[in-house]
Amino acid sequence: MPDPLYGAAGPGSAGAGPRSGGSGSLSPADLRALDRQHVWHPYGPMPGRQEPLVVSSASGVRLRLAEPAEGHHELVDGMSSWWSAVHGYNHPVLNEAARGQLDRMSHVMFGGLTHEPAVRLAAKLVEITPEGLEHVFLCDSGSVSVEVAVKMCLQYWRSLGYAGKTRLLTWRGGYHGDTWQPMAVCDPEGGMHELWQGHLPKQVFADVPPAGFDAEPDPEYVAHLRALVSAHADELAAVIVEPVVQGAGGMRFHSPGYLRVLRELCDEYGVLLVLDEIATGFGRTGAMFAADHAGVTPDVLCLGKALTGGYLTMAATLCTSRVADGISRGEVPVLAHGPTFMGNPLAASVALASIDLLLGSDWAGEVKRIGAGLREGLAPAAALPGVRDVRVLGAIGVVQLDHEVDMAAATRAAVREGVWLRPFRDLVYTMPPYVSTDEDVARIGRAVCAAAREG
Repeated sequence: MPDPLYGAAGPGSAGAGPRSGGSGSLSPADLRALDRQHVWHPYGPMPGRQEPLVVSSASGVRLRLAEPAEGHHELVDGMSSWWSAVHGYNHPVLNEAARGQLDRMSHVMFGGLTHEPAVRLAAKLVEITPEGLEHVFLCDSGSVSVEVAVKMCLQYWRSLGYAGKTRLLTWRGGYHGDTWQPMAVCDPEGGMHELWQGHLPKQVFADVPPAGFDAEPDPEYVAHLRALVSAHADELAAVIVEPVVQGAGGMRFHSPGYLRVLRELCDEYGVLLVLDEIATGFGRTGAMFAADHAGVTPDVLCLGKALTGGYLTMAATLCTSRVADGISRGEVPVLAHGPTFMGNPLAASVALASIDLLLGSDWAGEVKRIGAGLREGLAPAAALPGVRDVRVLGAIGVVQLDHEVDMAAATRAAVREGVWLRPFRDLVYTMPPYVSTDEDVARIGRAVCAAAREG
């Protein structure tokens, strides 16, 4: 039987090729058909049940669609491509950094070799992160950054002769990634990783931190944290949390004061502190790093997402000299981790350009301006039926519903307003690129309200 996409010969035959729609390219309909047949999308079934929009190009804050959706050929991206494209798309500075590095080398192994982009990036990260973080492990993704952080902490204590310190403490409501150790410190109940409970390492969970960035730390909650850390100190390798903003676990904001509490407790009871800034790093909360709100330095810091401005996958795990020296004194004096594409020069060059672009701009002013626009634009959502809370911090806007969002209906509502959003669970939220204009932010606000109303 002729294959509808590959022609009469079928996909395995010589000369077979996908049906094309002019100039040798696939039509949007053919792309969606192939996508449904072969491509497994994040957090989705196979085959997929929703028709994805086909993006043909992107520039600034706009995604150009291969065919119109709800009357729009372009959509304002309200998600920064999952919080990474802080400078928008097709940026000339980042494009030039990528092109220039391609002319030199796109990749070289990092074992036994080094190169200028990786060295300069490591030095830059040490310069801009909280004081005391001196050593940089470059890796592939945010989840791997957390894996490396956990490995650092476990190996540190083993090297010092405390092999029993193998557990992690975190608070509920968190999300740290989809690989093994990160899943173990995501919220164990009601989260997307609940399926794996019983197989994952069993960690120690505190209650969800009380809400409110501007709130004073709750003495009862502080006592709760102290009781857990003190009771488990002999077996705890580290405390790991997302500072100030809990991301995909619920988009909650909490007081920076709890970071100071955790730093003090970790110092008092001999436990390492890991801050996961994969989502919050590079200005998103209004400070360059969320830890800066509290003035604390963790023992280990995880970075990713906006590191390369959304161009290429790269993450980093930074640690203090205390951690690095401790590992180096152990029976196995090396950190046994080495991704094939570690320190990739193409990604490192773009990351350097992205950081320089950020530092050379009034990023704090832009984040503040976007936050003000989101407060104004999301305010009407508070009066909508089914809305539990509306909150804004930095360039993050969140509308929380009192029910599970109808993702398909909410997405269509946002697209009708000319905006791309990705609601989940009971949340309709946005993290716009920092280059979004006031008009863009106002449109995003209208789209969030429409999605909350119809979702």
